[in-house]
Amino acid sequence: MLFYYIISVFLKSLILIIFLLVAVAFFTVLERKLIASVQRRRGPNIVGTFGILQAGADGAKLLIKETVIPSSSNAAIFILSPIFTFVVALMGWIIVPFGEGSVLSNINLGILYFFAVSSLGVYTIIMAGWSSNSKYAFLGALRSAAQMISYEVAIGFTIITVFLCAGSLNLTEIVRAQETVWYVVPLFPMFIIFFISALAETNRHPFDLPEAEAELVSGYNVEYSAMGFALFFLGEYGNILLMSITTAILFLGGWLPPFAFLSFIPGSIWLGLKVGVFAILFVIIRAVLPRYRYDQLMQIGWKIFIPVTLGWLFLIAGILVGFNSLPGFIYF
Repeated sequence: MLFYYIISVFLKSLILIIFLLVAVAFFTVLERKLIASVQRRRGPNIVGTFGILQAGADGAKLLIKETVIPSSSNAAIFILSPIFTFVVALMGWIIVPFGEGSVLSNINLGILYFFAVSSLGVYTIIMAGWSSNSKYAFLGALRSAAQMISYEVAIGFTIITVFLCAGSLNLTEIVRAQETVWYVVPLFPMFIIFFISALAETNRHPFDLPEAEAELVSGYNVEYSAMGFALFFLGEYGNILLMSITTAILFLGGWLPPFAFLSFIPGSIWLGLKVGVFAILFVIIRAVLPRYRYDQLMQIGWKIFIPVTLGWLFLIAGILVGFNSLPGFIYF
């Protein structure tokens, strides 16, 4: 019995990893196509029909390239850092419910697990920047650590607000609690702050200060090439998709349709559409917005987002307690 259980978990994990790798591959092609359209260029159009196989060609190129390890670096940590980055990016997907009962591990403390796993990304970036023994890489790692820690506080307050409304830390239960109304309606300011914080948490435009090409060449991964760079790349885009699906689950009802008469459409399709909207927003924001200065970045996190999320948290808690309706807006 235990053997079959282990085999089942292994196969489900393997399917999830393959699905994530394929999703990241097509997402990178979509990103390059969208940015090219915004800038009135063609984008990838040679490898495969409409350039759809460009991601495979890029992956094959990185796979066959020689891995260069700087002579002055700490080789062991230098090699392990991108591996840990990729593993941490995969760990967050274990608790994601893709539909009713379609989840690898339906743990009751899903939100806490998600928050803990997202916090681990800071350590892998610090490891990469320090082990490279490069000033550019180390400065990029310090920037990234300060940025991620700052915006994790705002994300934490936002998640607590959702937890109060749903009365559960289980992601599946949070989705079920939104059958009457999606949390984007009563928690709209928190939804906006969560999405902007997700941009900062994943080091995306306009908060990509750790990878500022004009100042730090490429940030913490400047010394990496071949598969080391590919693993950082996969980890970053995996985190983008993870934050997109988490936003859809916490605020847009996950797999639930917007109207009851559309319930005949499978929930996985609804969830995919919502994730696609957020993924496209990540790309469009990169194409149209300029980069913030670092002092502006930190000011937004500490002086605006944290006070607003903390105040909104107290407001929601007061409303729920005042109307004696814990848990949730489902009874509000």
